This record gives sequence, structure tokens and C-alpha cells, in this order.
Amino acid sequence: MSVGNNGSNSFLGSAESYVAQAALVRGSILGGRGEELRGRSVVIMTTDQLSTALALFELDGIARRIVLYPNEPTLNYLPFVIEATNADAVVSDRTDLLTLSLPIRHYVPQAHTIQSHSYDRTSQYETEWITFTSGTTGPPKLVVHTLPTLTGAILSGGPPTQKMVWGTLYDIRRFGGLQVFLRAALSGSSLILSGPSESIASYLARAGSLGITHISGTPSQWRRVLMSGAASLIKPEYIRLSGEIADQPILNQLRSVYPQAAITHAFGSSEAGTVFEVKDGAAGFSAGLIGCGPNVEMKIEDDTLRVRSRWAAIRYQGNGSPALKCVDDFVDTGDLVDLRNGRYYFVGRRDGRINVGGLKVHPEEVEAVLNLHPDVQMSLARAKKSPVTGSIVIADVVLTSSAQTGDRDEETLQNEIVEFCRRALPLHKVPALIRFVPTLDLAESGKMIRRL
Repeated sequence: MSVGNNGSNSFLGSAESYVAQAALVRGSILGGRGEELRGRSVVIMTTDQLSTALALFELDGIARRIVLYPNEPTLNYLPFVIEATNADAVVSDRTDLLTLSLPIRHYVPQAHTIQSHSYDRTSQYETEWITFTSGTTGPPKLVVHTLPTLTGAILSGGPPTQKMVWGTLYDIRRFGGLQVFLRAALSGSSLILSGPSESIASYLARAGSLGITHISGTPSQWRRVLMSGAASLIKPEYIRLSGEIADQPILNQLRSVYPQAAITHAFGSSEAGTVFEVKDGAAGFSAGLIGCGPNVEMKIEDDTLRVRSRWAAIRYQGNGSPALKCVDDFVDTGDLVDLRNGRYYFVGRRDGRINVGGLKVHPEEVEAVLNLHPDVQMSLARAKKSPVTGSIVIADVVLTSSAQTGDRDEETLQNEIVEFCRRALPLHKVPALIRFVPTLDLAESGKMIRRL
């Protein structure tokens, strides 16, 4: 992977260290031992994002396969991943790895220290890049891409010419964050990464001081930014949302806080790749996008979005893995959409519906209404077992700071929010219980953790 032409003064930075991109052209974080990994299948599982980024620069085109292992607290999935990817080696600085007796070679990166080293890339491999899917409860699905499928959507408009300072609320070991990493690399732009234990406020303060211009995250991560009290520390020119449904409340809030920024929400997935971008400030997407384009074709089947794309993943990795694409080469995204007035709106995941007495409820459509209430900052709708209907809908709600410090008691606020929902939703979709919580848990992928 080559650095873009604008990269002479650009850098990769975390809370602990900064590395000039120019040093990556002829540099090694592995002490020059990367040659030993030529043609091998390598798992990268470092404690911080910067070490992962430096290893990716070094090993693309050298390794036959790169597996991006997320920053999971345990190593439960590692034996499965090693077997499924036929891994020969692991690049890791994790001390808990030493407690395992691994049947593969172990390489320890040199803690952001780049040693001058030149690799022979004349017989370059088209390295496979493997990422985990998010939102799985058992062993993760392993999705196989190549650099062309990962970067096709980025380069479809031509090579970037503007020099930017990128930031990401995502982790680059997940698909959404990896896309930001590649955008920065291809344009030769700087990239500011968060540290493994860095708070949102600390990250925004550091990013603001370094002149961040472009920044990406999930809607849930952006809600946390707006709750942090530190949103004003950055003055971005461009804001990108992806990974979850971008409803109108979060788009409106970002427009209010960052009036100078171009705000885009994008749809994509590990399997389908990056599919489209929406730049008009409205939730959902125009029905005119459905059909066949030069690189991406979309259709709606059984109310579900399906995508056929030049940039879709190649396959799932591992024996016994399901087919990634349907027989017609479309990827079934599992995302349900609803057509209203010439615009499609995402309503939730097909496998995430709540069954209330035989009637289906999408948690996301309840949350979209809850988030419209002026006292609600973010919300999570979920199922609770009921002896009568099988399940009922309940909701965890994070209040805005003004509501938290106001003079209304909890019961009054709960009743007001429930009544607000009754005016917008059928009775079976109205939360039977509202619970106020200080925060909502996010997965390592940046998405809200849903336990249905």
C-alpha cells in the first residue's frame, strides 16, 4: 500500500506517539523481520490502533493474508481465527498472549519505533484483508476483502487532491474505521487515532489542537460527542456518519453544533462494502438510487436492501462458512427499509425485530421517535418478556443535560415521553416502561449493544 502524494508532512498519531507518513515508505515496525512473513497468513492484534496501522503499511503486498483482530478484552476467538485463516504468525504486543501455547510464530512490534528497511515489492502479493463482522454473539464471521475492494469506493471519484487531517471515533480494526484509515493513506493526509483508554473529551481536545478537518463515527458515537461537553473543541469541515441508522435528530443536532461542516451519512457493511453516501442533510436516501449504477446496483426484495457491487467482499473465510452472496451475486444486507414520499428510510435489522403479541416492532423505529423528544439525547429500545404478549417494548433513555438539571421529577418526565410516543406510534410499539440511565453501552465497533 502506497502513501498518497500529499503525504510529505503528514503523520499518523495516537495519544502516545506520532509517526511521519514519509517514514512508512521505507520503514519497519517489526525490526525488518517483515520479510519472514512474505506469503504468510498473519493475525495483527495489537493493544493500540497506531501499531496496527504501521503493521498494515508494512505487510500489505508482503503477507498473503492479513487478519485484523479487534481490541477484544479476551482471546476467546483466537484459536478459531487461527484455524479458519490458516494463520502462520501473529503480530502482537499483548501480554496475555504469552499465557497461550500458540502453534504459530509470534512477532512483537517495536512500540511505534520505525526502523529504516526496504522491502522488495516487485513480486507483490494481492494481500487478502480479513475483518470481523460486528454484532455477532458467537464466533465472528470473517470477511475477506482485497485492497481494491476496500478502496474502490474511495477512489471512484478520482484520487483525492485536498490535504486533510482525518480523525475517527471508530477503531480502525473494524470496517468503518478501516475505511477512514485508507482514505487518509490514499490522500496522503494525516490521521489522528484515539488511544486505548483515551476519553472522548481528551481525544477531541487533542484532535482540535492538531487542526482536524475531517472526522467519522457512528451516530451513537456522535451522540456521545454531543453529550461530552467537548464538542466545541473541534471545528471540522466534514463530518461523516455510518454504521448505524442516521436519524433526523442526530443530523439536526450536528448541523446546529457544526454549521460550518459538510455532513454526510453513508451506508455500507463489511460484506457489501461502501454502497452510497447521502449529503442532503435528511435521513434515509432517495428512491432514485435504487437500480443499476456504474459500480453498484441496489434492489429492494421483501422490504430488504440488497446490493451487487464491484467493491463487495469476496467471501466469508473458514470451513463451513455460509455463502456471502446470493445466487444472483447480490449481498442481502438484512437491513429493512420503508418507502415514504419518494425516499427510503431504514427501519431496522430483519433479525432484530421484537414480537409483541404477533406484531413486529423494530427497536430502531421506536428509538427514532424517542430521540425526537427534546429531553432525550439517545435511547435504546429492547424487549422484555411478558406472560401475556410474549414480549413488550421497554426503553433505556439518556436525558439531555438540561433535562437532567431541570425541576421536573422522574415520573413526570417518563409520562411525558410515553405520551409523546403514543402520538407517533401504534400502541404495541409504545414503550411500556421508560428507564433513565446515565449512559448506553457501545460495542467496540461503535454501535449500541443490543440484547434482544
